[in-house]
Amino acid sequence: MLTRTALMGLAGLASLTLTGHGGAPPPPEWGPGPLTVDSLPRVVHVAHRGGALEVPENSMSGLMAAYVRGTAQVLDADTRLLGDGTVVVMHDATLNRTTTTRGAVRELGARDWQRVRLRPSAALPGDWRSERPPTVAEVLDRFGGRVVLTLEAKDSDSLPALAAMIRARGLTRSVFVNSNDPEVARRVHRLGLLSQLWRSAAQLRTDRPERWASFVDLLDVDHKARDADLVRAVRSGIPRVWAHTVVTPAQRDRALALGCDGIITDAPGRVWGAPGGSSGGLPQRGARP
Repeated sequence: MLTRTALMGLAGLASLTLTGHGGAPPPPEWGPGPLTVDSLPRVVHVAHRGGALEVPENSMSGLMAAYVRGTAQVLDADTRLLGDGTVVVMHDATLNRTTTTRGAVRELGARDWQRVRLRPSAALPGDWRSERPPTVAEVLDRFGGRVVLTLEAKDSDSLPALAAMIRARGLTRSVFVNSNDPEVARRVHRLGLLSQLWRSAAQLRTDRPERWASFVDLLDVDHKARDADLVRAVRSGIPRVWAHTVVTPAQRDRALALGCDGIITDAPGRVWGAPGGSSGGLPQRGARP
């Protein structure tokens, strides 16, 4: 496994090309335009919250480390809306679990957000510093068009702001907007964005995913669901079916054997690789896996 020092060194090199919207062009292997979902491989690996068992979840340094290591073609983050309309990267409705302070996210404004600091879990490998959680605009400016992103809209009233930011950067084919609610997924589709719908194992028991095929671009299914439920999802007509939240090669292999074409994982370094095999070492960004 790469050390924290090595990751930061690689991150520093990568930052030379990740200068933000309107900055330096993307690396030449990605062509003149933004990287889109059409460039994804047949089997996709997604770093859930950046890979929450390996890096501080939903942090800029964690997303950068996942990006540089190259063990995922897609970076995932959660989004919340502040009281002043700023969209930020945060999973919970409160700050209590992941930061050094407490209180509701919605009660803060952009100026307050500058003072929030993440509290990395002591269980994480390596030595991670406390840092401010990013805004969604900062994540789009750092990674947009360089890697495919999934953004879960925890607050459905953030959709207009998310759509405006994604459109302004020319990323409508590069960012999935995720929700657990089919009606929110329909709204995402109507906004001209890529819609992602996640469903739990319990929900999949009674779901009829084929009903969503006209407006869902990506069905995000619980790997703990029954075989029959996963197969029904795969056969629904929805173009992409990815399994969450996988943490072992055995879980990965089962999901792929049942027809899923993507793995959403908290441990991308652990599950990277072909079914039935090991990772064979960690690739670096720019090298073709």
